[in-house]
Amino acid sequence: MKGVIAFILVFGIIVLVHEFGHYFFAKRAGILVREFSIGMGPKLFWHRSHGTTYTIRILPLGGYVRMAGTADDEDELEPGTMATLVLNDAGVVTTINTSDKVTNVNGVPLQVSKSDLEKELWVEGYENGDESVVKRYSVDHDATVIEKDGTEVQIAPLDVQFQSASLGRRMLTNFGGPLNNFLLGIITFILIAFISGGAPNTNQTMIAATQAGSPAATAGFQAKDIVTAVNGKAVTDIADFSKKIQAQGTKRIAITVDRNGTRKTLHVTPAEKTVSGKKVAQIGVEITAGRDTGTWAKIKYGFTETWYIITHILQILGSFFTGGFSLNKLGGPVAIYQASSQAASFGWLSVVTMMASLSVNLGLMNLLPIPALDGGKLLLNIVEGVRGKPISEEKEGVITLIGFGLLLLLMIAVTWNDFQRLFTH
Repeated sequence: MKGVIAFILVFGIIVLVHEFGHYFFAKRAGILVREFSIGMGPKLFWHRSHGTTYTIRILPLGGYVRMAGTADDEDELEPGTMATLVLNDAGVVTTINTSDKVTNVNGVPLQVSKSDLEKELWVEGYENGDESVVKRYSVDHDATVIEKDGTEVQIAPLDVQFQSASLGRRMLTNFGGPLNNFLLGIITFILIAFISGGAPNTNQTMIAATQAGSPAATAGFQAKDIVTAVNGKAVTDIADFSKKIQAQGTKRIAITVDRNGTRKTLHVTPAEKTVSGKKVAQIGVEITAGRDTGTWAKIKYGFTETWYIITHILQILGSFFTGGFSLNKLGGPVAIYQASSQAASFGWLSVVTMMASLSVNLGLMNLLPIPALDGGKLLLNIVEGVRGKPISEEKEGVITLIGFGLLLLLMIAVTWNDFQRLFTH
């Protein structure tokens, strides 16, 4: 149950933060955001404010932003649609109700024959079932449509559609989602550093714990001891410490530690153990990076850890070209669920850390120049800037459809591979 809750929270927060980035820049660009949804599926609650309908939907998995004029937006009024028109005192339509769930007592029943809710703003059809006369009504610029499920959204005239914004603002709107994911990662890693009492210092080697009855426990090692030297030679990092221990074998060695500001030298004789068929020397400690407790170090950690994740992902992506493509290098929802369950078993801080890492991951992957992803949209924006005009809607639609199809196939393959790994390990 903890794993399910962790998965829903992690996935939901990451996607919502991503979508809010698109929402924020769209609003600033004058693009009408018709709906901002929390969750997917049938709606539970909705509220309209400043032209945007905010909905909460039944499936707590992410959400979406519905911007006027984008591929996610839909035409509401098809010929033959039964609607009820609500008029103002001037006889102009302010609401078009196509839902059976919402009743407008004083509305005008109309079977729609034609409509133009983008340019000239009108709707016409047969009033009260009288097919002998076609009546036309002007529609207010800020009129709303009550959709089949009862959700009320504002109509989308051309001047508030996505394509009407300047190229620069459209690029910012497309980039806003990944940007927010990076910001979530940076801010979360900073908070983790403050909550943990410091930022990891890879130049320090710290004793995290000692194993009961081990040579280290007998020698007096304690958690949070900072290892500074082995046999008088400085220890530079965790790998260097392990290397120095292995070099001594089972000989008695002197390890210098910093314990709360006091230098101590402890003598220990490693025990020889067989690990994966190889004999290794162990003193029985769990080691980790030290902690830098400075305020600037904690803040800096948010940026350095985010950059580390970005470069690590880029190395993995690069390995597809140098080392061959492998689905095992990718993970889908099943892998995220497994990681969430594992993180939940270690406590909430591990879940938060995983959320920050996944947020950066999502931000970077969305910037890949693949149609249907934000990176693909940005690539089309760049092409538009070079050409001096946008690609036709038909061509862009085909490109996006092909990209979406390829992504869907990849997601199916990755998810199937995740299930195979789940049941074979």
